[in-house]
Amino acid sequence: MSETRTDSRDYRGTVFLPKTDFPMKAGLPAKEPGILARWQEARLYERLREARRGREKFIFHDGPPYANGDMHIGHALNHILKDMVVRTQTLLGKDAPYVPGWDCHGLPIEWKVEEQYRKKKLDKDQVDPVEFRAECRAYAQHWVDVQREQLKRLGINADWDNRYLTMDFEAEATIVSELMKFAESGQLYRGAKPVMWSPVEKTALAEAEIEYEDIVSTQIDVAFEITESPIRELVGAHAVIWTTTPWTIPVNQALAYGPEVLYGLYEHETGKRYLCAVELKNQVTERWLRDAGEIGSWFGHQLAGAIARHPMHHLGGFFAKPRPFLPGDFVTTDSGTGLVHMAPDHGEDDFALCKAHGIEPVFAVEADGKYRADWGWLPGQGSVINPKFNASDGPICEDLRASGGLLAASADYKHSYPHSWRSKAKVIYRCTPQWFVPMDLPVDRQVPRCADEAEIRAAQGEGETLRELAVQAIADTRFVPDKGRNRLGSMVEGRPDWVLSRQRAWGVPITLFVRKGTNQYLVDDAVNARIVAAVREGGVDAWSDARAQEYLGHAHDAADFERVTDILDVWFDSGCTHVFVLESGRWPELSWPADLYLEGSDQHRGWFQSSLLESCATRGRAPYNAILTHGFTMDARGLKMSKSLGNTINPLDLMRDNGADILRLWALSVDFTEDHRIGKEILAGVSDQYRKLRNSFRYLLGALDGFEEAERVAVHEMPELERYMLALLAKLDAALRQAVADFDFNTYVRSLTDFVNEDLSAFFFDIRKDSLYCDAPTDVKRRAYRTVLDTLFHALVRYAAPVLVFTAEEVWATRYPDADSVHLLEWPEFPAGDADMERWAELRALRATVNEAIEPLRREKVLGSGLEAAVTVPDGAVPDVAVADLAELFISASVARAQGAGVTVTRTTDHKCGRCWRLLPEVSEDGDMCDRCEDVVASMDAAA
Repeated sequence: MSETRTDSRDYRGTVFLPKTDFPMKAGLPAKEPGILARWQEARLYERLREARRGREKFIFHDGPPYANGDMHIGHALNHILKDMVVRTQTLLGKDAPYVPGWDCHGLPIEWKVEEQYRKKKLDKDQVDPVEFRAECRAYAQHWVDVQREQLKRLGINADWDNRYLTMDFEAEATIVSELMKFAESGQLYRGAKPVMWSPVEKTALAEAEIEYEDIVSTQIDVAFEITESPIRELVGAHAVIWTTTPWTIPVNQALAYGPEVLYGLYEHETGKRYLCAVELKNQVTERWLRDAGEIGSWFGHQLAGAIARHPMHHLGGFFAKPRPFLPGDFVTTDSGTGLVHMAPDHGEDDFALCKAHGIEPVFAVEADGKYRADWGWLPGQGSVINPKFNASDGPICEDLRASGGLLAASADYKHSYPHSWRSKAKVIYRCTPQWFVPMDLPVDRQVPRCADEAEIRAAQGEGETLRELAVQAIADTRFVPDKGRNRLGSMVEGRPDWVLSRQRAWGVPITLFVRKGTNQYLVDDAVNARIVAAVREGGVDAWSDARAQEYLGHAHDAADFERVTDILDVWFDSGCTHVFVLESGRWPELSWPADLYLEGSDQHRGWFQSSLLESCATRGRAPYNAILTHGFTMDARGLKMSKSLGNTINPLDLMRDNGADILRLWALSVDFTEDHRIGKEILAGVSDQYRKLRNSFRYLLGALDGFEEAERVAVHEMPELERYMLALLAKLDAALRQAVADFDFNTYVRSLTDFVNEDLSAFFFDIRKDSLYCDAPTDVKRRAYRTVLDTLFHALVRYAAPVLVFTAEEVWATRYPDADSVHLLEWPEFPAGDADMERWAELRALRATVNEAIEPLRREKVLGSGLEAAVTVPDGAVPDVAVADLAELFISASVARAQGAGVTVTRTTDHKCGRCWRLLPEVSEDGDMCDRCEDVVASMDAAA
């Protein structure tokens, strides 16, 4: 390439380069707080409500996060998704309020307050309950305030000044009122059933409060001597059971067999005879039985009527009672001995089988996991979850060994076991009197106001059961992704009765009076009204013995009643949020039911389910029309985050270092419906994606500098490329609308970024930069280009606004510094472009082929750029396009057609225009101007 003449004119001042103050460097961590402050000062949320008043509603109900600790990465993802839902619906022109809330009662907060007492070596039980609850309330309020500011920093646009809390007195009164509806319709009973119990926290736990961890337990084989049997050979023999919970042996009341299981009687070398399943004989042999010969075999149903005695029968009393053999369909031959010892206090199957045969629980294990002080074996000892207590040399095994009942014991059985997710301690099944909601009784009947399970089940009536109503509600609900339907459905179909009661201090009380000496609970509208009013005025502290007679009034004597002191399961609290948030009227912009609930997949067993059951029981349907579920955030290797692994990622640190918009772009780019990852390299990729979007907005701002309406060109006057871009924009618009309808934000972000990067930056902007820089301002092509850029700007800044909330505001304010917030705008409208999309697909494919052919020549420095390329294309390639237009499309010096050849590239012999740098035949030598540039410069000189 020849050198430009030294005496040629400097044309740089005649080129129309983009001009903008919008910085390439984002500086988000420093910039975002200022934008956030301006939104708060301008009352952006309230102004949105005013702007959308009277429009179609979209009711989103925010599931309450727990008021305990700083925001974590799961909080961030969850609330960014919620904000995206509300913002996109608002962008569509709907009135989509966002009222945030917090769950404030329950064990985790109480546990944290107790920790403070334990550090001071104080016993929480010695503290006045009112004082203790006040500390719990203050603790929760502290974290509500902390989390609120952290969530604001994410750019979440919500009614932060009018949030809801489950510990608001109005909310507590509503929860009490909803409980009364269960009582009034007979959907409540007090029964003794085994429930998940934490001996450390001394309370029943919900399934949602349980996590499973692998442990190693002591496995033992225990012999129960058979004293009676219809099979003569079995009398005097020993039935062998196997268990990994030695502590349940002191509460044994029966033995279970599988009716279809084949059992063998084996004679040991000691002369003793032992009964176990034939299929499990080898396993038993490995543990202790050794070379025993079979005497005979019988099917389980032949064992009916057999009686055994407890190995500790010599203690008398409870232990001297007969232990009957009972048929259990749940007995399998997967492991053990094929015979199962029954402790109805400590197992669901045990409880059901024994109850069916008139055997009741004995409540031997206390709340702290120790045996009762009056229990006949190991009185006052435990705790039953202590490995040493259950060890092969522990007190249970030692006593069994001394009695001759212990056949084998080894601390080597590894298995999954339930733990409290808060204390991390093992839990047990423990039978205690609890309050239940029945799942399988008609819900529209009136029954005697009783707390007795047998009585309530005897009062049959017409109508669907709560389980049936919930299953139908699940069928009527939209799930995103749809697999959530099966997950929630299977949980509801298989769940036991709902345990409502907890034995703690910090929560909404079960505000019932039970008549002494009976199981009848009082249902009196006047009494209930007084209780609800008192809670509305004074919160949960209003429920006290001191005020019992006040509530009962003149019609009832407090001496005749027991005041229930249990509190409600915290899931019942959150299950009622749809009532006091959507129905109370405190937020008149809201209504019932919600269009959408959105939480993590763990809430299928938590909030989604408790809300479903509460609403179906009181209103006959779900409180939501749709459920959107997201997965969990894992580290870059796909591992669950935990402090012990040191792989947690703090969203507060990410915002401090990168800004909230980067975190938002990550959250909305991943496939959040599955478990997903975050890490340094992933965030680096997101930052690069952000940089490209930001630079495209910067280009648009610069290229539109000085654009005025007089410059606008009608669509029918535009060149085909501009009409094609409008058609592509319409295609993008349809894709984004569908993504919003599908709550498919991964597709939303990917479609937007692909359009910006591939259709604009790498294609449209690239092709038209020559026209933008060098055509006359009055040229139709340049005007058409800027017209389309203006259309693109208004569309893209709106599309990006729900994702990059701060950046979109910065972009909008740069172009329109005196305008209102970008977030007050609605979905863009723009003129449709007409284009032959298949033809343009061919052109773009040909352009890609040409670029591939140019690239090796650039690497070899044969060409400095594509502007120096003389391109030849096959004669049949898009024949209806002029070669001059192809040259512009390829950004090459020239294009020729040739028969029977592929794409070829050589270096042009033409000279370079000193202004536009195109190499054209009309330029006589490097540095001279082409005809177009001569005309433009002449016009500029004349004007000057």
